[in-house]
Amino acid sequence: MTKMAADDQEQQLVLPILLLLASLFITLKYFRSPSSKQTKLPPGPKPWPILGNLLQIGEDAHASMTRFAQAYGPLISLRLGGQLLVVASSPDAAAVVLKTQDRLLSARYIFQTVHDEALHRECSFVFSPECNDRWRKVRSICRANLFTAKAIDSQANLRRMKMDEMVEFLVSKQGSVVEIRDFVFTTVFNILSNFIFSRDLFDFVGDGFNGIKASLKKMVTLGLTPNLADYYSLLRNLDLQGLRKKATIYRKQIDSAWKELIDERRKIHLQNSPNFVARDFLDVLIQSQFNDEQINHLIVEIFLAGTDTTTMTVEWAMAEMLKQRDIMAKVREEMKREINNQSTVDESKISQLHYLWKCVKETLRLHPPAPFLLPRVAPTDCELMGYSIPKDTLIFVNVWGIGRDPSLWEDSLSFNPERFTDCDVDFKGYDYRYLPFGGGRRICPGLPMASVQIPLILATLIHNFELSLPNGQDFSKLDLDGKLGVTLQKKKPLQLILQKRL
Repeated sequence: MTKMAADDQEQQLVLPILLLLASLFITLKYFRSPSSKQTKLPPGPKPWPILGNLLQIGEDAHASMTRFAQAYGPLISLRLGGQLLVVASSPDAAAVVLKTQDRLLSARYIFQTVHDEALHRECSFVFSPECNDRWRKVRSICRANLFTAKAIDSQANLRRMKMDEMVEFLVSKQGSVVEIRDFVFTTVFNILSNFIFSRDLFDFVGDGFNGIKASLKKMVTLGLTPNLADYYSLLRNLDLQGLRKKATIYRKQIDSAWKELIDERRKIHLQNSPNFVARDFLDVLIQSQFNDEQINHLIVEIFLAGTDTTTMTVEWAMAEMLKQRDIMAKVREEMKREINNQSTVDESKISQLHYLWKCVKETLRLHPPAPFLLPRVAPTDCELMGYSIPKDTLIFVNVWGIGRDPSLWEDSLSFNPERFTDCDVDFKGYDYRYLPFGGGRRICPGLPMASVQIPLILATLIHNFELSLPNGQDFSKLDLDGKLGVTLQKKKPLQLILQKRL
């Protein structure tokens, strides 16, 4: 046996041994500690030694946790290895987390793969570990320049241009099979990149500006990999899987891709100060005295949070409407009535497409982009619905399960847009039966932008193209299985053949 082979074999043995030692330690700490037995935790399935409930949860965590809630109640506790998790799965339980205890439980859990608590505290908007003064400042800057009605309305011409470019690309692909998530993701990403950099960063074909598309895809894929350090606190400083090292490499690739844009803008700012007038979000960040590291961190966060969620919602909505021919027929009839023979969809007409809006609402009920919202964490011992919640407990709100609860929604598993005809629920997070964008101070900041982009993209596709499945497949047999990743994805990407409508 060569020395290299021996070294490889030794390395392969290190991880199992370390995991075994860590598991024994955690088993003693969490499952045999007298104090833990005295804590009145929410009910839940009995955890296995070492693994906790990980095997019982499985890959489809949104579905399994909903089944647990049906068996054990609206507030349940689970063990992810050694990490305690509490899941709220009813409107009342959600209201306790997002309203009654919102001030305390607005603390955000930072996943160990991308863990950099100091940087998150300084410049994170979505993932800031706490709602401190710095977070409020960053939130104020983002809202004022990206998410207010005024900011969004000011970019109407940009969105129209991006819709035209998407249509032009799809016309060039007539008769070919295309995946809807690919071209929608590119379109949404470029809308955001023009908000931030005043230029496109992605291409419909290729790796985009300085290869940034490939680096971002690697980053997203890395985020799908379970990290043992999130389950076992003893492993958090070891990076045994090398995930944090890879994340650092990918982040450097992303940062370097647009470094020249930031450097060039700083030069322009210095040359024209103090009379410099901001034209995009990058200018605003430079004027707000953000350094390059802070700018990079915040922009990556905005891209990751603002693109995949919109893309997946468009894909789910299109799949659901196509599966039921009568629903798509109603959407087309409404568009024919309201848009008539216009060559493009006027954004001002979107609010008049009431039935399409109901389809979007129904899609978000059945397929919320973040089935558990983003994870919260208890910063100290607290109480929820009469149960004791120890410090550092993860908190999930199961909006996927709430949206499919038969006691709240008639025929809850069916895609029925008409249910919103006489139902006045909206996206704003005040009705705890319907929380696709969350609620409380941590409600999704991109809600105003998403509520414009999702129906606009759907209307543009339906207005401009006849849609069919590859090989003449029947829409009624379209697969609607989901897969939980960074967002709730359609397990089989929706592939379509598009023909331009006359």
